[in-house]
Amino acid sequence: MDTRKKVASSTTNPLNDRNKDTNKNLQIKLLAEYFSEKPKTMYQAEQETGVKIDISDEGMVSVCGVDKDMIDKALKYIKTIVTDFEEGMILEGTVVSIKEFGAFIEFAPGKEGMVHISKIAKERVEHVEDYLTLGDKVKCKCLGKDKMGRISFSIKDAQ
Repeated sequence: MDTRKKVASSTTNPLNDRNKDTNKNLQIKLLAEYFSEKPKTMYQAEQETGVKIDISDEGMVSVCGVDKDMIDKALKYIKTIVTDFEEGMILEGTVVSIKEFGAFIEFAPGKEGMVHISKIAKERVEHVEDYLTLGDKVKCKCLGKDKMGRISFSIKDAQ
């Protein structure tokens, strides 16, 4: 067998071929403007997932870990952190704060949005706590920016 064919046949896409018990190092290219240095949110992602995240000066992000699920979670965080929320996007997050007027949802460390009480369920919601509790995982649809530039979300429109 030709050496080039051996190399080509042994090269796999790490995003498609990851064994849960194998140490893998993934690299994804991101814009350097997002990561001129390692932000606090990346440290949080490392703590939560147990993977190692390195960022080069050119914006190359390397994710190294032994647990496929945790690598996937770290990659999801990174993609969420660098993505600007756009109207119509569906995201999954965790309820981190409940107020009288709605709930705050965290989509990745340091990346949160607010769901107004009127956007939690199709029926009228008297108390947010009747529908949501801290730690709940919810799917939300991005509704875009309000008049003050804040991004708002809807749980009822994501179902």
